[in-house]
Amino acid sequence: MKPKPLFIISDGTGDTAEKVVHACLLQFEGAPVQPQTFPHVQDAEQLRKLFRVAKEVDAFVVTTLVRGEHREEAARLAQQYRLEFVDIVGNMLSNLSNFLKVAPIETAGLLHRADARYFRRIAAVEFTVKADDGKEPRMLTEADIVLVGVSRTSKTPLSVFLAHKGYRVGNVPLVLDRDPPEQLWEVDSRRVFALTIDPESLGKIRKQRLEHMRMSDRTNYGQIDYILAELDFAHDLFDRNRDWPVIDVTNKAVEETAATILKVLAERGLATHVGDVGQL
Repeated sequence: MKPKPLFIISDGTGDTAEKVVHACLLQFEGAPVQPQTFPHVQDAEQLRKLFRVAKEVDAFVVTTLVRGEHREEAARLAQQYRLEFVDIVGNMLSNLSNFLKVAPIETAGLLHRADARYFRRIAAVEFTVKADDGKEPRMLTEADIVLVGVSRTSKTPLSVFLAHKGYRVGNVPLVLDRDPPEQLWEVDSRRVFALTIDPESLGKIRKQRLEHMRMSDRTNYGQIDYILAELDFAHDLFDRNRDWPVIDVTNKAVEETAATILKVLAERGLATHVGDVGQL
């Protein structure tokens, strides 16, 4: 079947609409859809041109427009051309305005401002890169979050994901029969999170890693007996540090694990979320 066109129209980058559309399309697995994003639509004439094109191809139209007159024009055009149309932010802005008794400032691109929150995210990413994989153990005491686990338990991608939310993250690789760095014991234990994984899943991940690096899978790194010993060593350490929540990352997306960590931090009064990089 020929893919059906879906237009995403935004006066910013369109990131928000793209994420919402993608999340919704996942519920229609295999459906032939061709999304196309049109960012930085700043005037009514651009809007009218895009709706005329949408009419020609009979597209589904999704908008994230923060200016009231543009939202009204989009709704009018959708009705005129009889197009399926969703305004993602309109109801939210209107309802928030009623609730807060304040009119929205209707300025596009505010999430990309180079303000204090933005520079905090940049600093968090720089910190996390330097503190990755235990390279700078002296930095652990300055971290907002410290991740502990054996190799290939998603410590690095999870660290980077959390850094983009404004958290300085350090991670400590656990190696069999080798003590963690002394600085780990100086960290607030409420900020330390232990990562574990199913041994068979870990074995598959490590073998793929060895193949990618063109190394023999006969090394200890990929052998199940060694993996079991490593995980036993890690869990013994976790059992001796009861403040560390143990999170099983088996078959979990980084986003899911991050959400669990941030939930625990919030419950402990330590969350300082400053938001992701993105905009309407």
